[in-house]
Amino acid sequence: MEIKPNFSELAREYGVDRRTVKKYYEGYEGKPKTRNKQSKLDKYYDEIKASGHPRFETPAGKQAQVDWKEDIKLVSRYGEEFVVNVNVFNYKLGYSRYCYFEYRKAKTQQDVVECLINAFKATGGVPEEILFDNMKTVVDITNEGRKINNKIKAFANDFGFKIRLCKPRHSYTKGKVESSNKFIDWLLPYNGEFENEEDLIKIIDEINKKVNQSTNQSTGIQTIILFQKEKEYLSPLPSNDIIESYMNFEQKATVHKDSMIYYKGSRYSVPPKYINKTVTLKTVENELHIYFNTDLISVHILSVIKKVNYHESHYRELMENLIKNREDIEQICTNNLNELDKLLHR
Repeated sequence: MEIKPNFSELAREYGVDRRTVKKYYEGYEGKPKTRNKQSKLDKYYDEIKASGHPRFETPAGKQAQVDWKEDIKLVSRYGEEFVVNVNVFNYKLGYSRYCYFEYRKAKTQQDVVECLINAFKATGGVPEEILFDNMKTVVDITNEGRKINNKIKAFANDFGFKIRLCKPRHSYTKGKVESSNKFIDWLLPYNGEFENEEDLIKIIDEINKKVNQSTNQSTGIQTIILFQKEKEYLSPLPSNDIIESYMNFEQKATVHKDSMIYYKGSRYSVPPKYINKTVTLKTVENELHIYFNTDLISVHILSVIKKVNYHESHYRELMENLIKNREDIEQICTNNLNELDKLLHR
């Protein structure tokens, strides 16, 4: 009928420019799939193919990468140097760049397992695969080459993810996690500003929040927004029985100058003679058992509401070094502890 189509209406329907519709109507078949014109770079094709590392994007829920920011040297407000045993576990989802940071004194295999479980819980699921470098807690070096450690392999099977290893001497394969490590440098302005490990943990948590709320330079989108999409593609965690079978409920803690240790948001006392020493914490039902070597030195009822938990005998022994009049010490300790309880419950 020789009636031309309405190019403007078709353009609106298919979301393209009307001139594009008109061009195809008049016989345009698209760009040729092959080209005869040579590029100036063609003669360098083999070299480019051998050495080039093209950027890749990871599908949502596909991969996470892990690494350590290790042996951080910081000084507390009191001049106490935290060296060697300050390590930050870094877990990063490849699609959204969402990070999970965790402070650890050591980098044992058990630390890696527990940090991964905590990361899965924090992100709400498990990715399809996790990329590791050649950390000795994950990889065994044998005469036949690299081999994934049996315990880590069993852990991966139980949690439903595959283990991938970075190629030797090819650090670019885990570049996303290494680039996020620069955010740990935000710790440096806090040098001399924190009092103890409890403060340090809070600082790392704050940095973690800032990283995830920032706009990623690669995507141009706020990390937390992309994470809302990615978490829908993560697989659920296994049953609690499986999770608990991999958790070590014995943890280490340092006794602070107030004769207390920090555990899950609350403080618990031990005898003052253990100040600056490392003790072992073990939960038994609703109780916290504190050991020095194999000796049980203190038992507390676990508390979420009460943030400071002193045994009166521990507090009295601590105050004996400060109060000269021993006759008044009982009454002073009782009054101080009562006032402390009132203050914390206001």
